[in-house]
Amino acid sequence: MTAPWRGGSTTPSAQAPVIDTTVPHPARRYNYWLGGKDNFAADRESGDKIAAVYPPIRTAAIANRRFLERSVAFLAEAGVRQFLDIGTGIPVSPNTHEIAQAIVPDARVVYVDNDPIVLSHARALLTSAPGGMTAYIDADMRDPEALLRDESLRGVLDLTRPVAILLVSVLHFVPDAEAVVRPLLDAVPEGSYIALTHLSKDLLTPEVAAQTDAVNQRAGVDMWFRGRGEVEHLVDGLEIVPPGIVPVAQWRPIDDPAERPSPLEASLFAVIARK
Repeated sequence: MTAPWRGGSTTPSAQAPVIDTTVPHPARRYNYWLGGKDNFAADRESGDKIAAVYPPIRTAAIANRRFLERSVAFLAEAGVRQFLDIGTGIPVSPNTHEIAQAIVPDARVVYVDNDPIVLSHARALLTSAPGGMTAYIDADMRDPEALLRDESLRGVLDLTRPVAILLVSVLHFVPDAEAVVRPLLDAVPEGSYIALTHLSKDLLTPEVAAQTDAVNQRAGVDMWFRGRGEVEHLVDGLEIVPPGIVPVAQWRPIDDPAERPSPLEASLFAVIARK
């Protein structure tokens, strides 16, 4: 667990995590698809196996990342000053705090992950703008109650004021997504938001969908694909922000229409909803 850090601060020293580079890892594989350099041969081999069955995977990863950027900007412009970014992954600029604090310099951001790879890159996340604050928490989203009790989180975020909860491309790694989402939503006040993306076979062809589970199993990936109705259930009772629950590249796109990936190429649903 780390303490909150303001702009210009440095991360406290910690024992280096043990990292097995011979086993593929989702965060490093995602980094590979995004064109990053923080990955190893096992990650690239695993990523290529998935790409062999689903060639647009790199396009999907980029589209998902662009949604994160658009959603944080939207939320900051909507008046949100606090962000809880869960399953943040290996840093790829611009990060959440960079986007939010460019719009709202006093924005506060807490990053959450439980992966040693991400932990080893936490220093990059802990450089806040002078008026804002960031913190990194080594925690598991599958235990949201423990996360919400964390002193570092409460040292940065005021849970009596609106918070934007970001769950971008992470809920499909847990068998019970509602057990993650509901305690988080219950802990924040009215005026808070949730932004999420989720893999779905609804957006795949039957042929690709039939191969997905076998490929993920061979690649060492446990995933739970959910349909649009299941995604809608996760935000039940909230005010869904237009355009609603849509393929990720169709959520308020700002790029050239000719360059936007199709739902088949980026098979994630995206939604932002307000409590």
